Amino acid sequence: MSVVAIIPARFAAVRLPGKPLLARTGKPLIQHVVENARRCRVLQRIVVATDDQRIFDAVVGFGGEAAMTAATHRCGTDRIAEAARKLGLADDDVVVNIQGDEPEIPPSCIEALTAMLERTGAPMATLATPLAASQADNPNRVKVVLAKNGQALYFSRSRIPFDRDRSGKAGYLWHLGVYGYRAAFLKKFSALPPTPAEEAEKLEQLRALEHGYPVAVAVVDYDGIGIDTPEDYAAFVARIGKK
Repeated sequence: MSVVAIIPARFAAVRLPGKPLLARTGKPLIQHVVENARRCRVLQRIVVATDDQRIFDAVVGFGGEAAMTAATHRCGTDRIAEAARKLGLADDDVVVNIQGDEPEIPPSCIEALTAMLERTGAPMATLATPLAASQADNPNRVKVVLAKNGQALYFSRSRIPFDRDRSGKAGYLWHLGVYGYRAAFLKKFSALPPTPAEEAEKLEQLRALEHGYPVAVAVVDYDGIGIDTPEDYAAFVARIGKK
C-alpha cells in the first residue's frame, strides 16, 4: 500500500485568480504547499493535479510532479479521481487530498488522517477542529456532527447541533477540507450521482453519506488557515517573512 498526496490546483479561482502561482515570497504558492507536504513522513508521493499548463510547468520547474487533468470537473474530488487513474494507483493505495491553498497544514494532521483510515477501515476520512460558538453561524465554516465512533452524522453550513435550550453545552466542530480515500473508493465516489443535500449545501462530502458510505473524522488541533482572498495571501506573506 502506498500513501499518495494529490493536490488539486486551478488557475481560475474566483476570489483570487492565479492563486497557485502567486510568488511574493519568492516561490509560487503551490511550491509552498508541496514543500510543506514533503515534511509529512507518511506520504510516499506528492502530485499536483491541474488543468492549467502554467501551473504544470511551474511544478515541474521546481522539481515537483504534476498531472494534467480535464478542465470540466465539477469539484476537486473528481479532478483527484482522474489523476489517480492516470497514476495507475492500486485499489488498496491511500489518496490524500491536500488543498492547493493550504501551505501550512501541520504534517501531524495528515498523519492523523491516514491513521484514522487505517484504524477504522472506513473508505473515506476527513478532519475537524473545535469551533468557537461565535463562528457557528458562519456559512463559510462548515460544521460536522459526529457519532460516538467518530463517524460523521452530517455536515452543514448551518449551526449544528442546534442548542434549542441555549444551554451552552453544544460543542461545535469545524470541518477542514482535507480528505483521505482508499483508491478503490475514490473511483467509486467520483462515479456516484450528486445527491439532494450535497446540491443544497454545496458540500460534496454529503454525497458519500447520502449514498450510505461512512466518513471517519479525526479531530485535530489546527486553525485551518487557508488562502482564499488577497488579504489571506498578504497575511501568509507576512508570516513567511517572519520565519
